[in-house]
Amino acid sequence: MASFSRAVYPLRFAKTLVKQVSGHVRHASSSTPRITTHYTVNPRESDPRWKDIDMTRVDDVADVVIVGGGPAGLSAACRLKQLANDKGEELRVCVVEKASEIGGHTLSGACIEPVALDELFPDWKERGAPLHTPVTADKFALLTETQRIPLPILPGLPLNNHGNYVVRLGNVVRWLGEQAEELGVEIYSGIAASEVLFHEDGSVKGIATNDVGIHKDGSPKDSFERGMELHAKVTIFGEGCHGHLAKQLYKSFNLRENCEPQSYGIGFKEVWEIDPALHNPGYVEHTVGWPFSKDMYAGTFLYHLGEGEPLIVVGVVVGLDYSNPYLSPYQEFQRFKHHPSIEPLFKSGKRIGYGARALNEGGLQVLYHVWHFDTRRYCKTMLGT
Repeated sequence: MASFSRAVYPLRFAKTLVKQVSGHVRHASSSTPRITTHYTVNPRESDPRWKDIDMTRVDDVADVVIVGGGPAGLSAACRLKQLANDKGEELRVCVVEKASEIGGHTLSGACIEPVALDELFPDWKERGAPLHTPVTADKFALLTETQRIPLPILPGLPLNNHGNYVVRLGNVVRWLGEQAEELGVEIYSGIAASEVLFHEDGSVKGIATNDVGIHKDGSPKDSFERGMELHAKVTIFGEGCHGHLAKQLYKSFNLRENCEPQSYGIGFKEVWEIDPALHNPGYVEHTVGWPFSKDMYAGTFLYHLGEGEPLIVVGVVVGLDYSNPYLSPYQEFQRFKHHPSIEPLFKSGKRIGYGARALNEGGLQVLYHVWHFDTRRYCKTMLGT
């Protein structure tokens, strides 16, 4: 397998390099329009193609604007409306989500602790929350190329999943969206936030949504529509790892000044339908070791869902500080599925979903410190990205 890695990874790199070089030559030819950079780098004010385009934005005002319709953003929206409704006060809360529907960018398969849900909706079971599969078995192991060595899971450690639930996270997010709308939260899906807006004093004013109707070469289409502005007293950013709005905030408020640089990982996840005879609903397993080297920060997970179908979720997380330039985390993920301890699950199975995303891997030392934010003037962010 080692010789395979040495032979294939450089070959794939060479092929990619050839494609990039050929693509550069093709775009540089006179027969193809120049591909423009983003308008924040190449301002539209100096681009003649945008000379007669009306760039006026329509604006709207809310009390709270939340960017990101994931579990955190929706939970924040629900709690704010609960507090306002309990006091009989009007509070307009808007959630902006770039996916076409709530949960559309959430790949199913997660093991979650229900403590926060108990606090947000104590009657979540009666409300029909899609937490149907409690963890029934929790395993941790060290893998060699051919062996699986069980390791103990001590109470109190993060890998101890006693009392947790294996869920399809997309369903949980959709359910949270339904609860939010029942409480009066306004959810705008299919709309991406493109930039942070600031008052003249430098405080956060709100966000602007993305423009639509732009050609690949950066010129406006006949169907071009300017994005709108959403102004708010408080703006909450829950856009996930390494968000582009977060980077604007870092620069504006110098948030990275007194903390260590963030470290990142890449996570891959696949959903498989397997032989019902091999399905064990509620089974959770995490491993370290093979196929990764000893100097790598990496691990794997395997969850058996219990949603009426014989589904499992398998994935890996790899820290992006690995030193081998020829390493492909995705290829290592594929190798992992051939380990003798789990390979039988996939022989008669069918992959029905897959995805990847960046992950924050830094600890407390990478979190910036916010001490004196006035919600009337600044947004309080809990990003850590």
